[in-house]
Amino acid sequence: MTTAVRTSPNPPAPADILAGEKTPTQMMLVKLFAVIPLLALAASIPVAWGWGLDWVDIGLAAFFYTLTCLGVTVGFHRYFTHGAFTANRPLRIALAAIGSMAMQGPIIGWVADHRRHHAFADREGDPHSPWLYGTSAGALAKGFWHAHMGWMFQRERTNAARFAPDLLADRDIMRVDRLFPLLTVVTLLAPALAGGLITWSWWGALTAFFWASLVRVAVLHHVTWSVNSICHMIGARPYTARDKSANFWPLAIASMGESWHNSHHADPTCARHGVGRGQIDVSARVIWIFERFGWVTKVRWPRAERFARKLRGTATA
Repeated sequence: MTTAVRTSPNPPAPADILAGEKTPTQMMLVKLFAVIPLLALAASIPVAWGWGLDWVDIGLAAFFYTLTCLGVTVGFHRYFTHGAFTANRPLRIALAAIGSMAMQGPIIGWVADHRRHHAFADREGDPHSPWLYGTSAGALAKGFWHAHMGWMFQRERTNAARFAPDLLADRDIMRVDRLFPLLTVVTLLAPALAGGLITWSWWGALTAFFWASLVRVAVLHHVTWSVNSICHMIGARPYTARDKSANFWPLAIASMGESWHNSHHADPTCARHGVGRGQIDVSARVIWIFERFGWVTKVRWPRAERFARKLRGTATA
Protein backbone atom coordinates (compact mmCIF):
# COMPACT_ATOMS: atom_id res chain seq x y z
CA MET A 1 0.00 0.00 0.00
CA THR A 2 1.27 3.45 -0.92
CA THR A 3 1.66 5.89 1.94
CA ALA A 4 0.09 9.26 1.23
CA VAL A 5 2.55 12.05 0.73
CA ARG A 6 1.27 15.54 1.46
CA THR A 7 2.61 18.24 -0.80
CA SER A 8 2.19 21.06 1.70
CA PRO A 9 3.37 21.56 5.30
CA ASN A 10 0.20 23.51 6.05
CA PRO A 11 -1.96 22.22 8.93
CA PRO A 12 -5.01 20.03 8.27
CA ALA A 13 -8.21 21.71 7.23
CA PRO A 14 -10.60 22.64 10.06
CA ALA A 15 -13.67 20.49 10.64
CA ASP A 16 -16.21 23.18 9.79
CA ILE A 17 -15.54 22.96 6.06
CA LEU A 18 -18.17 20.21 5.87
CA ALA A 19 -21.91 20.34 6.49
CA GLY A 20 -22.95 16.73 6.93
CA GLU A 21 -23.39 14.27 4.09
CA LYS A 22 -25.22 14.27 0.78
CA THR A 23 -28.60 12.59 0.86
CA PRO A 24 -29.10 9.28 -0.99
CA THR A 25 -31.11 11.18 -3.61
CA GLN A 26 -28.26 13.66 -4.14
CA MET A 27 -25.78 10.78 -4.49
CA MET A 28 -28.02 9.04 -7.01
CA LEU A 29 -28.36 12.23 -9.08
CA VAL A 30 -24.59 12.80 -9.06
CA LYS A 31 -24.07 9.29 -10.40
CA LEU A 32 -26.75 9.68 -13.05
CA PHE A 33 -25.43 13.06 -14.22
CA ALA A 34 -21.87 11.71 -14.39
CA VAL A 35 -22.43 8.25 -15.83
CA ILE A 36 -25.33 8.56 -18.30
CA PRO A 37 -23.79 11.38 -20.40
CA LEU A 38 -20.47 9.49 -20.32
CA LEU A 39 -22.17 6.37 -21.71
CA ALA A 40 -23.80 8.51 -24.40
CA LEU A 41 -20.37 9.87 -25.35
CA ALA A 42 -18.93 6.36 -25.57
CA ALA A 43 -21.82 5.35 -27.82
CA SER A 44 -21.37 8.39 -30.06
CA ILE A 45 -18.57 6.85 -32.14
CA PRO A 46 -20.57 4.03 -33.77
CA VAL A 47 -23.63 6.27 -33.95
CA ALA A 48 -21.66 8.91 -35.88
CA TRP A 49 -20.64 6.50 -38.61
CA GLY A 50 -23.24 6.62 -41.30
CA TRP A 51 -26.41 7.81 -39.62
CA GLY A 52 -27.91 9.90 -36.84
CA LEU A 53 -25.78 13.02 -37.22
CA ASP A 54 -26.14 16.09 -39.42
CA TRP A 55 -25.36 19.81 -39.40
CA VAL A 56 -28.44 20.61 -37.33
CA ASP A 57 -27.18 18.32 -34.55
CA ILE A 58 -23.67 19.78 -34.75
CA GLY A 59 -24.95 23.34 -34.72
CA LEU A 60 -27.26 22.76 -31.76
CA ALA A 61 -24.55 20.91 -29.82
CA ALA A 62 -22.05 23.73 -30.47
CA PHE A 63 -24.57 26.41 -29.46
CA PHE A 64 -25.68 24.78 -26.22
CA TYR A 65 -22.10 23.77 -25.35
CA THR A 66 -20.87 27.34 -25.76
CA LEU A 67 -23.83 28.82 -23.90
CA THR A 68 -23.69 26.52 -20.88
CA CYS A 69 -19.89 26.45 -20.74
CA LEU A 70 -19.81 30.25 -20.54
CA GLY A 71 -22.53 30.06 -17.87
CA VAL A 72 -20.03 28.12 -15.78
CA THR A 73 -16.81 29.92 -16.67
CA VAL A 74 -18.08 33.51 -16.70
CA GLY A 75 -20.94 33.02 -14.24
CA PHE A 76 -20.33 30.30 -11.67
CA HIS A 77 -16.55 30.66 -11.65
CA ARG A 78 -15.27 34.14 -12.41
CA TYR A 79 -18.29 36.05 -11.13
CA PHE A 80 -20.04 34.15 -8.34
CA THR A 81 -16.97 32.36 -6.93
CA HIS A 82 -14.28 35.01 -7.32
CA GLY A 83 -16.07 38.32 -7.83
CA ALA A 84 -13.99 39.24 -10.88
CA PHE A 85 -16.62 41.83 -11.86
CA THR A 86 -19.97 43.24 -10.75
CA ALA A 87 -23.06 42.37 -12.83
CA ASN A 88 -26.44 44.03 -12.99
CA ARG A 89 -29.38 42.06 -11.62
CA PRO A 90 -30.79 40.66 -14.91
CA LEU A 91 -27.36 39.42 -16.00
CA ARG A 92 -26.66 38.05 -12.53
CA ILE A 93 -29.82 35.93 -12.64
CA ALA A 94 -29.19 34.89 -16.25
CA LEU A 95 -25.63 33.75 -15.47
CA ALA A 96 -26.87 31.73 -12.51
CA ALA A 97 -29.59 30.05 -14.60
CA ILE A 98 -27.41 29.36 -17.65
CA GLY A 99 -24.59 28.01 -15.48
CA SER A 100 -27.08 25.68 -13.82
CA MET A 101 -27.97 24.34 -17.27
CA ALA A 102 -24.47 22.85 -17.49
CA MET A 103 -25.74 20.16 -15.08
CA GLN A 104 -22.77 20.50 -12.74
CA GLY A 105 -24.96 20.89 -9.68
CA PRO A 106 -26.88 23.75 -8.04
CA ILE A 107 -25.03 27.05 -7.98
CA ILE A 108 -24.51 27.41 -4.22
CA GLY A 109 -22.95 23.97 -3.84
CA TRP A 110 -20.76 24.55 -6.90
CA VAL A 111 -19.45 27.86 -5.58
CA ALA A 112 -18.90 26.49 -2.07
CA ASP A 113 -16.88 23.56 -3.45
CA HIS A 114 -14.73 25.83 -5.59
CA ARG A 115 -14.03 28.36 -2.86
CA ARG A 116 -13.05 25.46 -0.64
CA HIS A 117 -10.74 24.23 -3.40
CA HIS A 118 -8.92 27.55 -3.45
CA ALA A 119 -8.75 27.75 0.34
CA PHE A 120 -7.01 24.37 0.59
CA ALA A 121 -5.59 23.89 -2.91
CA ASP A 122 -3.65 20.63 -3.23
CA ARG A 123 -3.67 19.87 0.48
CA GLU A 124 -6.03 18.28 2.95
CA GLY A 125 -9.42 19.95 2.67
CA ASP A 126 -9.27 20.40 -1.11
CA PRO A 127 -12.25 18.44 -2.44
CA HIS A 128 -10.56 17.45 -5.70
CA SER A 129 -6.76 17.59 -5.57
CA PRO A 130 -4.94 14.85 -7.52
CA TRP A 131 -1.99 15.00 -5.09
CA LEU A 132 -3.57 13.77 -1.86
CA TYR A 133 -2.57 10.11 -2.14
CA GLY A 134 1.14 10.28 -2.87
CA THR A 135 3.52 10.60 -5.81
CA SER A 136 3.98 7.02 -6.97
CA ALA A 137 2.46 5.96 -10.29
CA GLY A 138 -0.39 4.16 -8.55
CA ALA A 139 -1.06 7.05 -6.18
CA LEU A 140 -1.14 9.54 -9.04
CA ALA A 141 -3.52 7.32 -11.04
CA LYS A 142 -5.78 7.20 -7.99
CA GLY A 143 -5.37 10.94 -7.55
CA PHE A 144 -6.25 11.62 -11.17
CA TRP A 145 -9.47 9.62 -10.89
CA HIS A 146 -10.34 11.34 -7.62
CA ALA A 147 -9.71 14.85 -9.01
CA HIS A 148 -11.43 14.18 -12.32
CA MET A 149 -14.71 12.75 -11.09
CA GLY A 150 -14.24 10.38 -8.15
CA TRP A 151 -14.58 13.16 -5.57
CA MET A 152 -18.20 13.70 -6.59
CA PHE A 153 -19.10 10.20 -5.41
CA GLN A 154 -18.03 10.96 -1.85
CA ARG A 155 -20.85 11.61 0.59
CA GLU A 156 -19.34 14.65 2.32
CA ARG A 157 -20.91 18.00 1.47
CA THR A 158 -19.09 21.33 1.64
CA ASN A 159 -20.38 23.75 4.27
CA ALA A 160 -22.06 26.49 2.23
CA ALA A 161 -22.66 28.58 5.35
CA ARG A 162 -18.90 29.00 5.63
CA PHE A 163 -17.90 29.19 1.96
CA ALA A 164 -20.92 30.84 0.30
CA PRO A 165 -22.82 32.91 2.88
CA ASP A 166 -23.25 35.74 0.36
CA LEU A 167 -25.18 33.47 -1.98
CA LEU A 168 -27.27 32.01 0.83
CA ALA A 169 -28.33 35.57 1.66
CA ASP A 170 -29.24 36.37 -1.96
CA ARG A 171 -32.95 35.69 -2.65
CA ASP A 172 -32.48 35.61 -6.43
CA ILE A 173 -29.67 33.07 -6.26
CA MET A 174 -31.48 30.95 -3.68
CA ARG A 175 -34.43 30.81 -6.07
CA VAL A 176 -32.21 29.72 -8.99
CA ASP A 177 -30.54 27.16 -6.74
CA ARG A 178 -33.93 25.60 -5.94
CA LEU A 179 -34.85 25.60 -9.63
CA PHE A 180 -31.90 23.37 -10.57
CA PRO A 181 -34.11 20.30 -11.30
CA LEU A 182 -36.29 22.36 -13.65
CA LEU A 183 -33.24 23.89 -15.37
CA THR A 184 -31.88 20.38 -15.84
CA VAL A 185 -35.06 19.41 -17.68
CA VAL A 186 -34.80 22.57 -19.80
CA THR A 187 -31.18 21.96 -20.80
CA LEU A 188 -31.99 18.39 -21.87
CA LEU A 189 -35.26 19.04 -23.69
CA ALA A 190 -34.56 22.42 -25.34
CA PRO A 191 -32.13 20.97 -27.93
CA ALA A 192 -34.56 18.17 -28.74
CA LEU A 193 -37.39 20.65 -29.18
CA ALA A 194 -35.23 22.84 -31.42
CA GLY A 195 -34.07 19.87 -33.47
CA GLY A 196 -37.62 18.65 -33.94
CA LEU A 197 -38.89 22.06 -35.02
CA ILE A 198 -35.97 22.73 -37.39
CA THR A 199 -36.27 19.36 -39.14
CA TRP A 200 -40.01 19.04 -38.50
CA SER A 201 -39.52 15.41 -37.50
CA TRP A 202 -39.37 13.17 -34.44
CA TRP A 203 -36.09 11.76 -35.75
CA GLY A 204 -34.57 15.24 -35.73
CA ALA A 205 -35.71 15.68 -32.12
CA LEU A 206 -34.19 12.32 -31.14
CA THR A 207 -30.80 12.93 -32.76
CA ALA A 208 -30.65 16.46 -31.33
CA PHE A 209 -31.39 15.05 -27.88
CA PHE A 210 -28.56 12.56 -28.26
CA TRP A 211 -25.91 14.95 -29.60
CA ALA A 212 -26.88 18.37 -28.28
CA SER A 213 -28.17 17.16 -24.91
CA LEU A 214 -26.45 13.97 -23.70
CA VAL A 215 -23.18 14.11 -25.62
CA ARG A 216 -22.87 17.88 -25.18
CA VAL A 217 -23.29 17.57 -21.40
CA ALA A 218 -20.77 14.71 -21.24
CA VAL A 219 -18.12 16.63 -23.19
CA LEU A 220 -18.61 19.75 -21.09
CA HIS A 221 -18.40 17.72 -17.89
CA HIS A 222 -15.10 16.15 -18.86
CA VAL A 223 -13.59 19.41 -20.04
CA THR A 224 -14.51 21.02 -16.71
CA TRP A 225 -13.27 18.03 -14.71
CA SER A 226 -10.01 18.11 -16.69
CA VAL A 227 -9.30 21.55 -15.25
CA ASN A 228 -9.49 19.94 -11.80
CA SER A 229 -7.32 16.97 -12.74
CA ILE A 230 -5.03 17.58 -15.72
CA CYS A 231 -4.48 21.27 -14.93
CA HIS A 232 -3.15 20.35 -11.49
CA MET A 233 -0.79 17.69 -12.85
CA ILE A 234 0.82 18.71 -16.14
CA GLY A 235 1.52 21.92 -17.99
CA ALA A 236 3.47 25.17 -17.61
CA ARG A 237 3.83 26.92 -14.26
CA PRO A 238 5.19 30.38 -15.04
CA TYR A 239 3.78 32.00 -11.88
CA THR A 240 4.25 31.27 -8.21
CA ALA A 241 1.24 29.73 -6.48
CA ARG A 242 0.64 27.79 -3.29
CA ASP A 243 -0.29 24.67 -5.25
CA LYS A 244 0.50 22.66 -8.38
CA SER A 245 -1.88 24.46 -10.75
CA ALA A 246 -0.63 24.53 -14.36
CA ASN A 247 -1.43 26.14 -17.70
CA PHE A 248 -2.49 23.42 -20.17
CA TRP A 249 -2.89 25.02 -23.59
CA PRO A 250 -4.63 22.14 -25.47
CA LEU A 251 -7.81 22.76 -23.42
CA ALA A 252 -7.81 26.55 -23.80
CA ILE A 253 -10.55 26.81 -26.43
CA ALA A 254 -12.78 23.98 -25.20
CA SER A 255 -12.62 25.34 -21.63
CA MET A 256 -13.19 28.95 -22.76
CA GLY A 257 -9.89 29.98 -21.17
CA GLU A 258 -10.17 28.07 -17.89
CA SER A 259 -7.16 25.86 -18.59
CA TRP A 260 -4.77 28.80 -18.04
CA HIS A 261 -5.02 27.50 -14.51
CA ASN A 262 -1.66 28.51 -13.07
CA SER A 263 -2.33 32.10 -14.10
CA HIS A 264 -5.72 31.85 -12.41
CA HIS A 265 -4.34 30.50 -9.14
CA ALA A 266 -1.66 33.20 -9.16
CA ASP A 267 -4.43 35.85 -9.17
CA PRO A 268 -7.82 34.17 -8.53
CA THR A 269 -9.98 37.31 -8.73
CA CYS A 270 -8.62 38.35 -12.13
CA ALA A 271 -11.26 38.38 -14.90
CA ARG A 272 -8.78 37.16 -17.50
CA HIS A 273 -6.92 33.86 -17.06
CA GLY A 274 -5.01 33.83 -20.33
CA VAL A 275 -2.75 36.74 -19.46
CA GLY A 276 0.15 35.88 -21.76
CA ARG A 277 0.59 36.79 -25.41
CA GLY A 278 -1.46 34.51 -27.66
CA GLN A 279 -3.32 32.85 -24.76
CA ILE A 280 -6.91 32.56 -25.99
CA ASP A 281 -9.49 33.30 -23.32
CA VAL A 282 -13.03 33.36 -24.71
CA SER A 283 -14.57 33.95 -21.29
CA ALA A 284 -12.53 37.13 -20.80
CA ARG A 285 -13.66 38.40 -24.21
CA VAL A 286 -17.30 37.81 -23.24
CA ILE A 287 -16.77 39.77 -20.02
CA TRP A 288 -15.17 42.54 -22.10
CA ILE A 289 -18.29 42.63 -24.32
CA PHE A 290 -20.55 42.77 -21.26
CA GLU A 291 -18.48 45.69 -19.98
CA ARG A 292 -18.86 47.55 -23.28
CA PHE A 293 -22.65 47.14 -23.08
CA GLY A 294 -22.62 48.45 -19.51
CA TRP A 295 -23.95 45.20 -18.07
CA VAL A 296 -20.89 44.67 -15.84
CA THR A 297 -18.68 47.09 -13.94
CA LYS A 298 -15.63 47.00 -11.67
CA VAL A 299 -13.95 44.37 -13.85
CA ARG A 300 -10.66 43.17 -12.34
CA TRP A 301 -8.49 43.09 -15.44
CA PRO A 302 -4.92 41.77 -15.09
CA ARG A 303 -2.27 44.16 -13.84
CA ALA A 304 1.14 43.70 -15.43
CA GLU A 305 3.04 44.63 -12.28
CA ARG A 306 1.18 42.04 -10.18
CA PHE A 307 1.94 39.19 -12.57
CA ALA A 308 5.51 40.42 -12.99
CA ARG A 309 6.03 40.00 -9.24
CA LYS A 310 4.72 36.44 -9.43
CA LEU A 311 6.70 35.46 -12.52
CA ARG A 312 9.26 32.75 -11.80
CA GLY A 313 10.25 31.69 -15.32
CA THR A 314 8.66 28.97 -17.42
CA ALA A 315 8.75 25.45 -16.10
CA THR A 316 6.83 22.35 -17.16
CA ALA A 317 5.85 19.26 -15.28
